Amino acid sequence: MSSSHDGAAPLRIDEKEFEHDPHALYDVLRSEAPVREIIAPGGTKVWLVTRFDDAKSVLTDNRLSKNIEAGQKVIQRHTDGETGMVFASELAAHMMNADPPDHTRLRKQVNKVFTQRAVEKLGPRIEKITTDLLDAMEGRDAVDLMPALAYPLPMAVICELLGVPADDQERFKGWVPTQLSGGDPESMAQATTALLGYLHELIESKRSEPSDDVLTGLVRSSDDGKLNTQELVSMAFLLLVAGNETTVNLIGNGMHALLRHPEQLAALRADRSLMAGAVDELLRYESPVNTSSLRFTTEPIEVGGVVIPEGELVVVALTSANRDESQFPDAGSLDIHRQAGSGLSFGHGIHYCVGAQLARLEAQIAFDQLIDRFPHMRLAADPADLRWQPGTALRGLRSLPVSLGAEQG
Repeated sequence: MSSSHDGAAPLRIDEKEFEHDPHALYDVLRSEAPVREIIAPGGTKVWLVTRFDDAKSVLTDNRLSKNIEAGQKVIQRHTDGETGMVFASELAAHMMNADPPDHTRLRKQVNKVFTQRAVEKLGPRIEKITTDLLDAMEGRDAVDLMPALAYPLPMAVICELLGVPADDQERFKGWVPTQLSGGDPESMAQATTALLGYLHELIESKRSEPSDDVLTGLVRSSDDGKLNTQELVSMAFLLLVAGNETTVNLIGNGMHALLRHPEQLAALRADRSLMAGAVDELLRYESPVNTSSLRFTTEPIEVGGVVIPEGELVVVALTSANRDESQFPDAGSLDIHRQAGSGLSFGHGIHYCVGAQLARLEAQIAFDQLIDRFPHMRLAADPADLRWQPGTALRGLRSLPVSLGAEQG
């Protein structure tokens, strides 16, 4: 068993290469150093876990904490320079940054309002929103699927679910991406302030005029003393952001993968009963979330034969775990017939994504309608020229240009 300090210096990740193709690095790490100290872009030193079984065990190990208060100190200690991953505390008091019992209490409130019934009830609305977006694409030769469909659909759906009035959606359209961009601190701070102010406003309006939506349900929990105001605002923020950007990437990455594998697309077009399994496989093949959110060790733990000391940051590479050959034979190829339901795209354990069902439903409806409406759709760019979003947390395309019409003979 090797100790963590066998002399290997932390590996510095080349941000540009990684952005373009994280799989190349992951393939090497899984075989040579499945639990490895790295320096992430941004300068934070973390332990990266890349194999499926190790990933699964880390995601359920209660010796790893997500408590944001203690976590901030660990992050600062492991970050060179001023950049670090620091969040506005008002927006960070949510369940993804909490351990039991707080996590249990917060999650219970969300589960209560984020029910299967609430999600299924959205089905017809998702269909209608998708149809409207595709109507707007009709008659054009080429379109960028990201702004045309992948961005607006999840945003409209999560706003519908939370009960954000349609007129307001325009207002914070810009705030959320800015908030997530990891761009310049000043514009991020401005977006955060704007978003915070807005969420407080929205919560007050649900108090004075309750309606049948998720946010009203959460406000009720707060008034019953089960959530404090800060937790309520953070929760709304989490659902708004987590419910948005990840589904954007599922739709973008999924369509990109299908367009690059025309035989798979044809099989799906011919047999729609494959759709649910296809969405699972697309989630596995190019996961919308690249790495799990940060955890830190509260005592030394052994992962894959490596001892990680106490007080270290640990990150699970979900994208890598989902391409682990020992779990998914021929993992590097897309196969919509694969029984792939056990990928880690939505995480695992108590932090399993609360919106997994909603994301799947949106993707199924989006792919279904796209396939019907534009049977000749194909990629309108050289795949090598497509650019991916910066950062290591999420995996998503900046643009996805497609041709909609039949090829000119």
